[in-house]
Parts: sequence; C-alpha cells; structure tokens
Amino acid sequence: MKIFQREQRSLFGEILDWMLTPMLLLWPVSLALTWLVAQELANKPFDRALEYNAQALAQLVMVQRGKVQFNLPQSTSEILRADESDTVFFQVNGTKGEYITGERDLPRPPTPEEDPPTGTVLLRDVEYKGIDLRVAYIWVRMPLPGEPSALVQVAETREKRSVLATEIIKGVMLPQFVILPLAALLVWLALARGIKPLHRLEERIRARKPEDLSPINHKDVPLEVVPLVDSVNDLLQRLDDSIVTQKRFLADAAHQLKTPLAGLRMQADLAQREGTNTEDLKRSLAQIGRSSMRATHTVNQLLALARAESAVPAMQGCNLVHIVTDVFQDCLPRAMAKHIDLGYEGASASTPGVWLNGNTTLLAELVRNLLDNAINYTPSSSERPGVITVRVQADHFGQVLLLQVEDSGPGVPLSDRELIFQPFYRALGNEADGSGLGLPIVLEIARQHGAQVLLQDAKPAQTPPGALFTVRFKAIPTASSAPTSGQAQALHALKL
Repeated sequence: MKIFQREQRSLFGEILDWMLTPMLLLWPVSLALTWLVAQELANKPFDRALEYNAQALAQLVMVQRGKVQFNLPQSTSEILRADESDTVFFQVNGTKGEYITGERDLPRPPTPEEDPPTGTVLLRDVEYKGIDLRVAYIWVRMPLPGEPSALVQVAETREKRSVLATEIIKGVMLPQFVILPLAALLVWLALARGIKPLHRLEERIRARKPEDLSPINHKDVPLEVVPLVDSVNDLLQRLDDSIVTQKRFLADAAHQLKTPLAGLRMQADLAQREGTNTEDLKRSLAQIGRSSMRATHTVNQLLALARAESAVPAMQGCNLVHIVTDVFQDCLPRAMAKHIDLGYEGASASTPGVWLNGNTTLLAELVRNLLDNAINYTPSSSERPGVITVRVQADHFGQVLLLQVEDSGPGVPLSDRELIFQPFYRALGNEADGSGLGLPIVLEIARQHGAQVLLQDAKPAQTPPGALFTVRFKAIPTASSAPTSGQAQALHALKL
C-alpha cells in the first residue's frame, strides 16, 4: 500500500514565491499599459502639428466668381511634402462635396446630420490604400448664399508616432530589466534577514535541556510569532503540570501502599509462625483480607484522583438525578450493613433544571466519594442507626443545581474544613477507615465542572452537629427526559 505524504514546503520559499510571482505577472501588464501611454504621448505633438497644417490650408480656401477656389503656393506645397519619415496627403472639397484639389481618393469624414461645426479641427484614424493614416479635417464656412461649408483634410502616415512610442517604451522598460533582478535580490535578502529571529528561536529551543520546561522568552521574537510562542508555552505548562501530577501520584502511591503492604507481609509472617493453631491462623488471614481490601481501595482512590487531575473530560448533557440514583443503589447495601438509614429526597429525573453539562463517569465518582465519606464517618449501630440523606435541588429560573449529602456524624471542626480537601489528610483521633483521597477527588471533579463545594454543619444546634456537603453546579436549560423504569421505581421506593 503506497502512502502519499504531503510535501513539506519552505516558509521562506513560499513567501518568496508569493512576492516574486506577482512582480513577474505584473511586468507584462506594465508593458502593455506603458505602450498605451506612450502611444497617447506620441500622438499629442504630431496631432498639434497636423491641426496647424489643416488650419493653414483652410485659410487658403476662398470664393472667386461664386465658386470655391484653393490657391496653394509652391512653398507651402513643398513644406507639406518635406517630411522624411511620413507621407503627407491633403484634400480640399467644395461646398457640395465636389473634389477641388489634393488626393481624390482620400476618405471623407462622416457627413454630420446637422450643420457641420466650422472653424474647429477634428481628428480621426483612417485606412488609405492599406496604410494607416492620421487625419485632421476642418469645415470652412464660405461667404455664399446659405453659408455652405467646404472641407479641408490633411493626413499623414504614423511612422514618426510609432518611432517616438518605441523610444518611450525603450526608455521606460529597459531600466526595468535591471531593476527587476535587483528587486528580486533585495526581496530575497529582506526575507533572509526577516526570518533570522525564527532561526535564533529554533537555536534557543534546541539548546534547552530535556528537563527544562520553563516558558520561552518573547525576546527577539517577531510580533507575528508571539501567538505561536504563547501556544508552545501553554503546552509546556500543561506538560509540566502533567509531569508534576505523575510524580506526585507515584510518590503518594508509594507512600500510601507502604502501610498496607507492610501489614500484609507482617500478617503473612505471623500466619506462618502460628503453625497448627487454627484460631490464630484465621485471625491472621482475616487481617490479611482487610489489609488487601485497604490496599485495593487506596489504589482505586489514587487512580481516580490521577484520572480526575490529568484527564480533560468530554462534556455532554447529564441528568444529575439519574447519576445520583445509580450511585445510590450501589452504596445502599454497604449502608445497610452498617445500620445506616440512607435516603434520598428532592427533585425527580423529570424535574426541569436537573441537567448540567458534564462527564457522567466523573460525576458518578464525585457522588460515590461523597457517599463513601459519609458512610465511613457516620457512627451507627443497630440500637442507634445513623442517618444519611442525599438531595438534588434544582432552581430552574436561576439555572442552579445543588447536590447535597447530609450525615448525622460528628461533623468537621472549622479548623479542619479546608485541610480535609488536601490529599491524605486525616483528622486526629479519627478511627474511621479511609485513605484521605475521597474529598480531594470531589474537589478536583467539581473544579473541572465549574462547580463549588461547600461544607457546613448539618444541624448546628445539635450535638453532634453532623456534616452537610453541598456541590453547586450550573444547570443548563435543557428539557429533561423521563427516567428509566428501574430508576423511576427506585425513586418511588426512596420517597416511600
């Protein structure tokens, strides 16, 4: 299978192409425009001379004995014929269009519908015997009844005009043959100098050590490259954060797994020493089971925290009631085993305003950690069961969605309320089982969803006051869908 790869193009070469190609394309256009201008400039002086000759001949037209006469002195005739480059023709016609003198076959101008303008020299181009001519003609009013007009025409070939236009073209275009290569050289040098800062930036990046992830300095960087440097700096910052997160995860994992692994090894040694004592061996095996469960829980929490910190979650519309219901059903057997009254109250899945933009997996992890934390720290017994209440409250108009987990435990002192959200923090004198990672996971997931986590006493007037965790989400104005049959039954049972 042949793989086609896009050819890499040089930025220098591409800019050079886009600058030189228009120059090469515009050069023929400039040549054509210059030719037109040269023709116009070459016509003007010769047209004035031709008009002067027509006016001079018009003065020689007169009326004698009631007829139009034309008397051309010999000197004037020689002047008209004395041009070395061009051939000069003239023609004089009477008031009725009759031929008087000059070139008989010289074409007449179009006869005007009204009286022709007299005394004004007009110009036109004609072809005479296969030769292009420039003609100046004038209508001369005669002192006869009705004031008719005679016609005088003077024409010449265009040799002098073509020669002058060619000289103008040469004078303008020949220097361009020198200027164009010089301009291309200057453009090349300017581009080479302009991209030098890019080469220096490349050298600075290549000279960096692999562990150096500090931001790239904007010094000597062109303004157009600053957004690229900012993007690279942002990438370096995110890479540095990822590496720091990985290092912290490895350090935390190594630290947290030392205790359960050491306990497993110690219990295994004790079990080997017990010999045939069945009761002691059972106790050791039970302790090994508890230590392995603790190690498994710690690993799962570490992985959840690493996933929450490093992942960029894919967001979509989520029904918070659906998520809470699923997690609630998973945690219910554990709560019942500890004699805890776990209940739900608040909005249903069809209530408007219970939708938010989030990641279903991470939100379920947030709810699970809040419930695990409440179950771990709520004292309970068959005589005096603990109480945990989960709520989802929606403010459809304010687009605010609240998730609350309230327990009847000892509560959290004011001095510890910020510390408990730090990884591995455990309050002194607390014997509850846990790794100290649940609430940091909750805080990180809430941060990624733009939510706020609040902690306060559930019932400040009572002892113990209990704890009330509130996560404040921003709801989206999306029509909610009806819950599934299993979720609807579970919600109905909870309300009962």
